[in-house]
Amino acid sequence: MLKQTTVEPGTAERLGAEWDGAGTNFALFSAHATKVELCLLDTDGRREIARIPLPGRTGEIWHGTLPGVEPGQLYGYRVHGPDALEDGHRFDAGVLLIDPYAKALQRPAGSEFPVSAVADPSFDWGGDRPPRTPWSDTVIYEAHVRSMTMLHPEVPDGLKGTVLGLSSPPIIDHLKRLGVTAIELLPVHAYADEPHLANKGLTNHWGYNSIGFFAPEPRYLGAGGLADFQTMVRRFHAAGIEVLLDVVYNHTAEGDAFGPTLSFRGIDNASYYRLIPEDKRRYVNDTGCGNTLNMSHPQVVRMVIDSLRYWVEVMHVDGFRFDLATTLARNDDGFTPDHGFFTALADDPVLSRVKLIAEPWDVGPGGYRLGQFPPLFAEWNDKYRDLARRYWRGDGGTLPELAPRLLGSADLFDHSGRRPRASVNFIAAHDGFTLEDVVSYDRRHNEANGEGGADGHAENLSHNYGVEGPTDDPAIRVLRARQKRNLLATLLLSQGTPMLLAGDEAGNSQGGNNNAYCQDNEISWIDWAGADADDAAFGDFARAMTAFRGQHPVLRQGEFLHGDIVSEGGLKNVTWFTPDGLEKAEHHWRDPLARCIGIKLGASDPEDRTLLIIMNSHDGTVDFTLPAMPERGDWTRLLDTGAAGHEFAPAGPFPPNHDYPAAGRTVLVFGC
Repeated sequence: MLKQTTVEPGTAERLGAEWDGAGTNFALFSAHATKVELCLLDTDGRREIARIPLPGRTGEIWHGTLPGVEPGQLYGYRVHGPDALEDGHRFDAGVLLIDPYAKALQRPAGSEFPVSAVADPSFDWGGDRPPRTPWSDTVIYEAHVRSMTMLHPEVPDGLKGTVLGLSSPPIIDHLKRLGVTAIELLPVHAYADEPHLANKGLTNHWGYNSIGFFAPEPRYLGAGGLADFQTMVRRFHAAGIEVLLDVVYNHTAEGDAFGPTLSFRGIDNASYYRLIPEDKRRYVNDTGCGNTLNMSHPQVVRMVIDSLRYWVEVMHVDGFRFDLATTLARNDDGFTPDHGFFTALADDPVLSRVKLIAEPWDVGPGGYRLGQFPPLFAEWNDKYRDLARRYWRGDGGTLPELAPRLLGSADLFDHSGRRPRASVNFIAAHDGFTLEDVVSYDRRHNEANGEGGADGHAENLSHNYGVEGPTDDPAIRVLRARQKRNLLATLLLSQGTPMLLAGDEAGNSQGGNNNAYCQDNEISWIDWAGADADDAAFGDFARAMTAFRGQHPVLRQGEFLHGDIVSEGGLKNVTWFTPDGLEKAEHHWRDPLARCIGIKLGASDPEDRTLLIIMNSHDGTVDFTLPAMPERGDWTRLLDTGAAGHEFAPAGPFPPNHDYPAAGRTVLVFGC
């Protein structure tokens, strides 16, 4: 409880509520406010028990210290200023506002929106060390805290849907067996549900609607509060698994001009948001979510940098995936890779050392920027996803693009000193079909979202192979399982950084919903208990496939491959072959009917294996002439995705120039 309401000027050095053991310093940025009042709330967060004007002002920072205010104290701000929409100001002292720097939030019973809480983020880390997995060894697993655990039979009921459930032994053991080195969590920053979803009885399950960039979402925590999150990170680190956060700094939950005033809008609307110059009542909407944070303002950039550093230094996370990252580098003239935010990241001694991944697009003008981010970043490569799906669906004319995608997309990333790791390759992600649905549905089935089934991508580059959705037809089930193996094998045989979608290894389906952002229910929750024998077999294949990648350095190279000689015998680091065993010439690439290809990855180290990868997306068998390897001898077959249950059973030896029957819709790998 509050012992006294005496307020001292305090300091502007650190924004937010900082407890020092004797009291708490409060500091808030607002360039256009005329007065800032700190409001203290009762333990339920329902009643205001004190309203105290902050006495100190240093530049544009309002501040004050209250002795006796301890962690757990609930608070908010009332900010006075001009109500002048024509100038972009939306001050309303009648609204209690969330502190943008709040380290903890609490949702009062019956309230739609949270209030700020003074936090004590100190924690006994017990010698915790970040794994710092090299990019070349990284396998990312994209997961949602609730979806991952709500239906898991081995996660205790009291922990389901929480960070402690996510880091419980059955989940960590599963990820270790799968070969995962980093778990990438959908947004865990505190968020709010959009009013239009609440009116439909839905929620923003994915959480891409942040209202606090320092506080974990309260719904994911238990009685331990912040310590629960820190415990999760410590557990993952002990297992050698990095923790990456999907972060949404491009917009906030306050929405468009008709959205709720929760924090930033009432604190300093004209500073925090990009406004339309000719009509400052309205917001620039490069995000498609109603507003866009003003990353041209130094205080907004400072807030984002402070947030990132907090999650690394205090919460010990290992990196970030930036949602709609193009927005973060927009000036009034559009996107620029030289943006001050990127410069701040590169110059920061902490943030420049963690993993940074960009979603390289937004919905604004010129928003698609794949391959154009600075060398510090890796990028989600949707061209990889689309090409892999098209190729295995059997589309013609795909080989010319398949080649660069398998080699880390040098056509997109081989510049400015970037490396193959810059390409984050994936077949499925949270946004779109799961892997199971890619081979089970021809069209989206989003009716549960309440938008007439019109939301989500219309073209998913998928195929149902004869029946829309689940089927008992044994031939279709066999083919679907084979295509899943082909897609996963392609991903893990490619240069670059592979990313798996949580549940794909267990045959998880969303019933054809490719935009399940608002489905906090069985549509989104991974049905671990419902996995059948086919799913178990695919899980075994997935574990073996990640291990196979780890065993062969030629699949994880740090430089782009351009056919350079790597041995005295003339071995190239990469060579492409036709089924006739001929090195591909330019005219071979122009054949629109060709859908079978060979790629030889030459190992410069004699102790490593040279690999020959053959991919055949034709329906029928293609005889493939194995090329000569005079310096290494015969070939051994190491992988055959067509041999269900025996994919990794070695076979051979096969001599050079042997005609090997590559069955239709199959990936083969030979080594020597």
